[in-house]
Amino acid sequence: MIYLVMLAFVAILGSLASALFFMMKDGQNGKAKTSKMVRALAMRVGFSVLLFICILVAYKLGYIQPTGIRN
Repeated sequence: MIYLVMLAFVAILGSLASALFFMMKDGQNGKAKTSKMVRALAMRVGFSVLLFICILVAYKLGYIQPTGIRN
């Protein structure tokens, strides 16, 4: 389960980094702006929702357990 969460975080950060790249580079030198940044941000939202759903399913199936706050 830890590998799935780590992979999802890497995908989320990679998508966010590519959106930043497209934001900085699109529309320069007289070129028209493209929708690559919007697509990258939409993928980031999709990865975040997928991660949340996977964590909920893993909790329901008993793969992860809450630990609570220890005193």
